[in-house]
Amino acid sequence: MAAERVEERKARALEVIRRIDAAMPEAKIELDFTTPLELLVAVLLSAQTTDKRVNLVTPALFRDFRTAQDYADTTPQVLEGYLKSVGLFRNKSKALVKLGKALLERHHGQVPTARAALAELPGVGNKTAGVVTIHLDGERAFPVDTHILRLSKRLGFSRHEDPDDVEADLRRLLPEARWFKAHQLIIWHGRRVCDARSPACHRCVVADLCPRRGVPPRKR
Repeated sequence: MAAERVEERKARALEVIRRIDAAMPEAKIELDFTTPLELLVAVLLSAQTTDKRVNLVTPALFRDFRTAQDYADTTPQVLEGYLKSVGLFRNKSKALVKLGKALLERHHGQVPTARAALAELPGVGNKTAGVVTIHLDGERAFPVDTHILRLSKRLGFSRHEDPDDVEADLRRLLPEARWFKAHQLIIWHGRRVCDARSPACHRCVVADLCPRRGVPPRKR
Protein backbone atom coordinates (compact mmCIF):
# COMPACT_ATOMS: atom_id res chain seq x y z
CA MET A 1 0.00 0.00 0.00
CA ALA A 2 3.06 2.26 0.08
CA ALA A 3 2.55 3.11 -3.56
CA GLU A 4 -1.20 3.49 -3.21
CA ARG A 5 -2.62 6.20 -5.45
CA VAL A 6 -4.93 8.87 -4.08
CA GLU A 7 -8.00 7.45 -5.79
CA GLU A 8 -7.19 3.99 -4.47
CA ARG A 9 -6.82 5.36 -0.96
CA LYS A 10 -10.17 7.14 -1.27
CA ALA A 11 -11.84 3.92 -2.40
CA ARG A 12 -10.23 2.00 0.46
CA ALA A 13 -11.31 4.64 2.98
CA LEU A 14 -14.90 4.41 1.77
CA GLU A 15 -14.82 0.63 2.02
CA VAL A 16 -13.39 0.84 5.55
CA ILE A 17 -16.26 3.09 6.62
CA ARG A 18 -18.83 0.91 4.84
CA ARG A 19 -17.65 -2.23 6.63
CA ILE A 20 -17.45 -0.65 10.07
CA ASP A 21 -20.91 0.83 9.52
CA ALA A 22 -22.25 -2.62 8.69
CA ALA A 23 -20.62 -4.04 11.82
CA MET A 24 -21.53 -1.15 14.14
CA PRO A 25 -24.66 0.56 12.76
CA GLU A 26 -25.53 1.80 16.26
CA ALA A 27 -22.42 4.00 16.48
CA LYS A 28 -23.19 7.43 17.95
CA ILE A 29 -21.81 9.91 20.43
CA GLU A 30 -21.67 8.24 23.84
CA LEU A 31 -22.04 11.35 25.97
CA ASP A 32 -25.46 11.94 27.53
CA PHE A 33 -27.06 15.34 26.86
CA THR A 34 -30.42 16.91 26.03
CA THR A 35 -29.56 20.54 25.23
CA PRO A 36 -26.80 22.36 23.31
CA LEU A 37 -25.34 23.63 26.58
CA GLU A 38 -25.27 20.14 28.07
CA LEU A 39 -23.54 18.88 24.92
CA LEU A 40 -20.91 21.61 25.09
CA VAL A 41 -20.24 21.02 28.78
CA ALA A 42 -20.09 17.24 28.38
CA VAL A 43 -17.63 17.43 25.49
CA LEU A 44 -15.49 19.90 27.42
CA LEU A 45 -15.44 17.57 30.41
CA SER A 46 -14.54 14.54 28.28
CA ALA A 47 -10.99 15.76 27.61
CA GLN A 48 -8.60 13.22 29.18
CA THR A 49 -11.61 11.48 30.74
CA THR A 50 -13.80 8.65 29.50
CA ASP A 51 -17.33 9.32 28.33
CA LYS A 52 -18.51 6.80 30.91
CA ARG A 53 -16.98 8.84 33.71
CA VAL A 54 -18.47 12.07 32.35
CA ASN A 55 -21.91 10.46 32.18
CA LEU A 56 -21.63 9.56 35.87
CA VAL A 57 -21.14 13.16 36.99
CA THR A 58 -23.32 15.12 34.57
CA PRO A 59 -26.79 14.11 35.86
CA ALA A 60 -26.29 16.05 39.10
CA LEU A 61 -24.42 18.84 37.32
CA PHE A 62 -27.10 19.27 34.66
CA ARG A 63 -29.84 19.14 37.28
CA ASP A 64 -28.37 22.08 39.17
CA PHE A 65 -26.81 24.05 36.30
CA ARG A 66 -29.28 24.48 33.46
CA THR A 67 -28.20 27.77 31.90
CA ALA A 68 -25.11 29.79 31.10
CA GLN A 69 -26.20 32.15 33.87
CA ASP A 70 -26.04 29.29 36.38
CA TYR A 71 -22.41 28.60 35.49
CA ALA A 72 -21.52 32.30 35.46
CA ASP A 73 -23.03 32.83 38.91
CA THR A 74 -21.22 29.96 40.65
CA THR A 75 -17.59 29.48 41.65
CA PRO A 76 -14.97 26.93 40.62
CA GLN A 77 -14.96 25.61 44.17
CA VAL A 78 -18.66 24.75 43.98
CA LEU A 79 -18.24 23.02 40.63
CA GLU A 80 -15.30 21.01 41.95
CA GLY A 81 -17.73 19.22 44.22
CA TYR A 82 -19.54 17.88 41.16
CA LEU A 83 -16.47 17.18 39.06
CA LYS A 84 -13.89 15.80 41.49
CA SER A 85 -13.88 12.35 39.84
CA VAL A 86 -13.19 13.86 36.40
CA GLY A 87 -9.65 14.34 35.12
CA LEU A 88 -8.31 17.89 35.45
CA PHE A 89 -11.44 18.78 37.43
CA ARG A 90 -9.99 21.97 38.91
CA ASN A 91 -9.10 23.43 35.53
CA LYS A 92 -12.43 22.33 34.08
CA SER A 93 -14.32 23.89 36.98
CA LYS A 94 -12.63 27.22 36.31
CA ALA A 95 -13.29 26.86 32.59
CA LEU A 96 -17.02 26.27 33.11
CA VAL A 97 -17.41 29.48 35.11
CA LYS A 98 -15.56 31.40 32.41
CA LEU A 99 -17.61 29.60 29.75
CA GLY A 100 -20.88 30.68 31.33
CA LYS A 101 -19.73 34.30 31.47
CA ALA A 102 -18.46 34.22 27.88
CA LEU A 103 -21.74 32.77 26.58
CA LEU A 104 -23.63 35.58 28.33
CA GLU A 105 -21.30 38.31 27.10
CA ARG A 106 -20.86 37.12 23.52
CA HIS A 107 -23.91 35.03 22.65
CA HIS A 108 -26.78 36.12 24.94
CA GLY A 109 -26.39 32.92 26.94
CA GLN A 110 -26.88 30.65 23.92
CA VAL A 111 -24.45 28.10 22.50
CA PRO A 112 -23.25 29.19 19.04
CA THR A 113 -23.21 26.61 16.28
CA ALA A 114 -20.34 28.01 14.21
CA ARG A 115 -17.10 26.18 14.84
CA ALA A 116 -14.96 29.32 14.92
CA ALA A 117 -17.23 30.94 17.52
CA LEU A 118 -17.23 27.79 19.63
CA ALA A 119 -13.45 27.46 19.47
CA GLU A 120 -13.05 30.96 20.93
CA LEU A 121 -14.91 30.05 24.12
CA PRO A 122 -12.94 29.31 27.33
CA GLY A 123 -11.94 25.67 27.64
CA VAL A 124 -13.09 24.87 24.10
CA GLY A 125 -10.48 23.91 21.52
CA ASN A 126 -10.84 23.16 17.83
CA LYS A 127 -11.65 19.47 18.41
CA THR A 128 -14.34 20.18 21.00
CA ALA A 129 -15.79 22.88 18.76
CA GLY A 130 -15.87 20.42 15.88
CA VAL A 131 -17.72 17.79 17.89
CA VAL A 132 -20.29 20.31 19.10
CA THR A 133 -20.92 21.89 15.71
CA ILE A 134 -21.55 18.60 13.91
CA HIS A 135 -24.07 17.52 16.57
CA LEU A 136 -25.88 20.86 16.44
CA ASP A 137 -26.04 20.82 12.63
CA GLY A 138 -23.83 23.88 12.56
CA GLU A 139 -21.09 22.86 10.16
CA ARG A 140 -19.79 19.68 8.64
CA ALA A 141 -16.45 18.78 10.16
CA PHE A 142 -14.28 15.79 10.98
CA PRO A 143 -12.95 16.49 14.49
CA VAL A 144 -10.01 14.30 15.45
CA ASP A 145 -9.74 12.74 18.90
CA THR A 146 -7.11 10.27 20.12
CA HIS A 147 -8.92 7.29 18.56
CA ILE A 148 -9.25 8.90 15.14
CA LEU A 149 -5.65 10.08 15.30
CA ARG A 150 -4.44 6.54 16.08
CA LEU A 151 -6.58 4.78 13.49
CA SER A 152 -5.84 7.32 10.77
CA LYS A 153 -2.16 6.46 11.08
CA ARG A 154 -2.69 2.71 11.35
CA LEU A 155 -4.99 2.69 8.34
CA GLY A 156 -2.59 4.80 6.32
CA PHE A 157 -5.02 7.69 5.95
CA SER A 158 -2.63 10.28 7.36
CA ARG A 159 1.01 10.55 8.39
CA HIS A 160 0.50 13.69 10.45
CA GLU A 161 0.57 14.06 14.22
CA ASP A 162 -1.33 17.34 14.49
CA PRO A 163 -5.11 16.74 14.73
CA ASP A 164 -5.90 19.64 12.41
CA ASP A 165 -3.64 18.20 9.71
CA VAL A 166 -5.18 14.75 10.17
CA GLU A 167 -8.66 16.25 9.84
CA ALA A 168 -7.62 17.91 6.59
CA ASP A 169 -6.40 14.56 5.25
CA LEU A 170 -9.64 12.81 6.22
CA ARG A 171 -11.73 15.56 4.65
CA ARG A 172 -9.90 15.00 1.39
CA LEU A 173 -10.30 11.24 1.55
CA LEU A 174 -14.01 10.98 2.29
CA PRO A 175 -17.01 12.75 0.77
CA GLU A 176 -18.43 15.50 2.96
CA ALA A 177 -21.73 13.68 3.37
CA ARG A 178 -19.88 10.84 5.16
CA TRP A 179 -17.84 12.91 7.62
CA PHE A 180 -20.36 12.87 10.48
CA LYS A 181 -20.98 9.12 10.41
CA ALA A 182 -17.33 8.27 9.74
CA HIS A 183 -16.31 10.33 12.76
CA GLN A 184 -18.55 8.20 15.01
CA LEU A 185 -17.62 4.90 13.37
CA ILE A 186 -13.87 5.34 13.68
CA ILE A 187 -14.20 6.25 17.35
CA TRP A 188 -16.35 3.18 18.05
CA HIS A 189 -13.96 0.93 16.15
CA GLY A 190 -11.04 2.41 18.08
CA ARG A 191 -12.71 1.82 21.42
CA ARG A 192 -14.03 -1.65 20.73
CA VAL A 193 -11.56 -3.25 18.32
CA CYS A 194 -8.48 -1.21 17.41
CA ASP A 195 -7.26 -0.56 20.92
CA ALA A 196 -4.11 1.48 21.44
CA ARG A 197 -2.23 -1.26 23.29
CA SER A 198 -3.79 -4.49 22.03
CA PRO A 199 -5.59 -4.12 18.69
CA ALA A 200 -7.92 -7.08 18.12
CA CYS A 201 -6.90 -7.66 14.51
CA HIS A 202 -8.32 -11.21 14.62
CA ARG A 203 -11.86 -9.81 14.82
CA CYS A 204 -11.39 -6.64 12.79
CA VAL A 205 -13.71 -6.30 9.79
CA VAL A 206 -11.16 -4.17 7.92
CA ALA A 207 -7.98 -6.11 8.76
CA ASP A 208 -7.34 -6.95 5.10
CA LEU A 209 -7.55 -3.23 4.25
CA CYS A 210 -5.16 -2.14 7.01
CA PRO A 211 -1.43 -1.60 6.32
CA ARG A 212 -0.71 -2.12 10.03
CA ARG A 213 -2.72 -5.32 10.52
CA GLY A 214 -1.08 -7.58 13.05
CA VAL A 215 0.74 -4.67 14.70
CA PRO A 216 2.21 -6.11 17.90
CA PRO A 217 0.67 -4.78 21.11
CA ARG A 218 2.75 -2.38 23.19
CA LYS A 219 4.27 -3.68 26.39
CA ARG A 220 2.21 -2.67 29.40
